Amino acid sequence: MEMNSQLTDSIILLRPPQISDIPAIHRAVRASMAELHPWMDWATDVYTEAATQSWFDHVQLAWGHFTSFQFSIIECASGDVIGGCTVDGIDKQKTCCNIGYWVCTNRTGCGFGSRSIRLAAKFAFQTIGLARAEIVIAAKNTASQRTAQKAGAHYQGRLPKPIFVRMDEYDAVLYSLNPADIELTA
Repeated sequence: MEMNSQLTDSIILLRPPQISDIPAIHRAVRASMAELHPWMDWATDVYTEAATQSWFDHVQLAWGHFTSFQFSIIECASGDVIGGCTVDGIDKQKTCCNIGYWVCTNRTGCGFGSRSIRLAAKFAFQTIGLARAEIVIAAKNTASQRTAQKAGAHYQGRLPKPIFVRMDEYDAVLYSLNPADIELTA
């Protein structure tokens, strides 16, 4: 799959990360550490630009092997990198995947997260040919749950303790989308 996939709704653009995004992604993560740290293993006090570079190298390999598709979230009006979105956990037999997302703290509450979920789901359905996108969220992460709900994802239920972040264990909730939930026209 080509790493030139771009998805937009004219408010945000999802595109594979570029090497020039590394400093902006690092700054966005550092500026959002208080909100990301409880829910993301990689969001630690020692998160460095070198860690962002290592992540970028991994993204390149994952795209090349069709195992994970990570996107930078770009605000169209400013051109700023404001977060990240991922389509991963792809199960071709069950035709489903997982969608993950984060938005820089200074851009939360603007609908960028829910827009990125919808665009990522459209990519999963149209480009990869999947029939279901799942979002697994720590039950205590109410902000992320609101984002999934705003995207139109359907609550599927509570899962017993499937999320581990460092040494913490969390119950989770499951949301899902299917092609009927997303406008799939070009």
